Amino acid sequence: MRVDSFISSRIRRGQPRAWVSATCLQDDVAGPGCLFTCLASIFVSNRTVQRVHRGARIALTAVALTAAVSAAPVSAAPSYQPAAPIEATYYAPGPWAVAERSGADCCTSTGDTYDIWYPADLGTGVHPVITWGNGTMAHPREYAYLLSHLASWGFVVIAADRTDTGTGVQMLDAVRYLAEQNDDPSSVFHGRIDLGAVGAAGHSQGGLGALNALARGSGLVDTAVPLEMPLAAVCSSLPPVDGQSACVDTSAITSGSVLLVNGSADGISPGTQTLPPALIGQQSMQAYYDALPAQVPKARAALLGAQHNDIQGQPGCTNYSCTEGVHRYLGYLAAWFTGQLRGDSAARGAFLAGTGEFLHNPYWSEQASTITR
Repeated sequence: MRVDSFISSRIRRGQPRAWVSATCLQDDVAGPGCLFTCLASIFVSNRTVQRVHRGARIALTAVALTAAVSAAPVSAAPSYQPAAPIEATYYAPGPWAVAERSGADCCTSTGDTYDIWYPADLGTGVHPVITWGNGTMAHPREYAYLLSHLASWGFVVIAADRTDTGTGVQMLDAVRYLAEQNDDPSSVFHGRIDLGAVGAAGHSQGGLGALNALARGSGLVDTAVPLEMPLAAVCSSLPPVDGQSACVDTSAITSGSVLLVNGSADGISPGTQTLPPALIGQQSMQAYYDALPAQVPKARAALLGAQHNDIQGQPGCTNYSCTEGVHRYLGYLAAWFTGQLRGDSAARGAFLAGTGEFLHNPYWSEQASTITR
């Protein structure tokens, strides 16, 4: 059965959105990319949004169904050439060789192991932390190229092997685990973790987790970078963990800093919306960004042409809903964390309001920033 026919038939029969989502996940009707159809079906069957903004619903469905019926992964993109000097610096691998521990470290409060990427020679100093949140149905290995790249710039990057990270619970558990290792004389991380410099980043549902870790971490997290974060109509159907919802109201974030990133071709994570959040909620990166309080330094942009899963490139595309791979994310993600967690003024300069090169890079659109120093 065609995926669009399957979804449409269920919605015409009046099935509730949770039923449509569960059926998609359990039935082998969509093949690869079924997850994107599930997310679209959740949005399509949300009757409140359906009445208010039919055009947005149709656009999201079209993008999601395109992902769902892809026949094969897209081939890797040609070698990427950064467009600006700070991006070029941080697009290149950093000065640290990278070591990796996979599944040997345990456990989150929900019993999940950790994968860790870190500088092979930790030296005598301390290293900032980045806690990572996977997208729905994804595992840390699917982001290995990106996470290893960040580790090459001196960060200890930890990811719980968990496929639903939207609440941020496991991401905060990961930081606490490294705090324990920092105090353990037998650990390779003993005395090498900078717990005063912690970032959270994540893809899709993991992007919600990154913001929730910032909002709910009681100051444990200093900066958050949600990537391809879903609109609010999707997060409302994600399961709670320990009684906590994955949905986040960015107006409730009062500290730290935030970089919001989406792909311009990603309908699950749209850059803009035509109706105000007061009517339909935070259904775009612009709405999430605008709701952040003035005291929270923030920036946002859409990577031109990127789809929902380009961030999983290794480094080119190896799965569905992917155009070019992770290449164009690398430079500015490493620069953001270097500026925010290491205090590097040159790296921070890329994001300065008005003048920062990130705001004028031709590979990006919809740029905005309140970063002043």
